[in-house]
Amino acid sequence: MFTGIIESEGFISRIEPVNGDARMTIEVGKLDMSDVKIGDSIACNGVCLTAIELTPSAYVADVSSETLKVTTLGALKVGSPVNLEKALRLQDRLGGHLVSGHVDGVGKVLSITQEARSWRYQIESPAALAKYIAAKGSICINGISLTVNQVDGCVFDVNIVPHTRQETTIKHFQVGTAVNLEVDLLARYLERMLSAPNDTEQSDTNSSNITRELLSDRGFL
Repeated sequence: MFTGIIESEGFISRIEPVNGDARMTIEVGKLDMSDVKIGDSIACNGVCLTAIELTPSAYVADVSSETLKVTTLGALKVGSPVNLEKALRLQDRLGGHLVSGHVDGVGKVLSITQEARSWRYQIESPAALAKYIAAKGSICINGISLTVNQVDGCVFDVNIVPHTRQETTIKHFQVGTAVNLEVDLLARYLERMLSAPNDTEQSDTNSSNITRELLSDRGFL
């Protein structure tokens, strides 16, 4: 698990094709590697990758053909900048929101507008993800935990403060840039609970008291 608070901007220093997959070497920039071990997870642009080799300034990870296909990692080149975050520890502050590192889909930057000292980015999500994105809810874009400002169908926008823009790869975004999206985990679980078949023969201990009316009363809908 991750928080979506980026710890370092690194870059890809090597990409080696391996039987249809890829092995990437990622320079970590200012990321503290002193407590990282082989087998640990480090999110790269929001994708959870396992470290299989370590140096003081880099880690190596295998990236499957499926991950290359369904995320933006397949388009990375040597020199491409990436957002990095080590896995969450139980004693850490949860400064962003709970992020799994499993990308739900790829979106596209539609517009970038400066507003005072901040920047507004308008993003188009895949149609299948639009129902999980809510105004004032959380969204993860290339590993960055962000708050959704407005939603209009498949299009939503986020506001980027100067610190976030300076410390992440979002400053490199242009109109048309493809981005990894991960929706809020709570939205996924709520959908599952609401869509699960209602088995009237379940025992009382296994049945659920969660209804649409209850969720609406509590402000979730």
